[in-house]
Amino acid sequence: MDLKEIQNLIKFVANSGVAEVKLEMDDVKITIRTTLEGNVTETTYVQQMAAQATLQQAVAPQAVAPVAAAEAPVAENSHYITIKSPIIGTFYRKPSPDKPMFVEVGKTIAQGDVLCVIEAMKLFNEIESEISGKIVKILVDDMSPVEFDQPLFLVDPS
Repeated sequence: MDLKEIQNLIKFVANSGVAEVKLEMDDVKITIRTTLEGNVTETTYVQQMAAQATLQQAVAPQAVAPVAAAEAPVAENSHYITIKSPIIGTFYRKPSPDKPMFVEVGKTIAQGDVLCVIEAMKLFNEIESEISGKIVKILVDDMSPVEFDQPLFLVDPS
């Protein structure tokens, strides 16, 4: 797999809305991770199993820069608690199209409050808060697919 093919794969994954793709072929392992927020952060790891060192050197500098950029927001949000998806499915912010949203940014929540619904295999699962605090950020758009352990909400517990 050459550098152009890897770049095309990165672009395809970024535009597809998939959170993570892992690809293993003969002597190459590739992992591409993206966030589903407005700005796309790409983290690409290319691991060589055999000889093609030039390919690894050409891709590695691109993989280092996004990782460093992704660490900065984590430091400023370190006092927030992240509520993650317990299942794979489709994320909904309201119980039905004609009802209001479960939560909004700035709303104070208590332990046990319903934050969202995730549909998995035609079953609608209410996701309840395990903590009390204030919603700081909603990390997923309404009606978006979510993965297991994907961050959904940032909560300020203070």
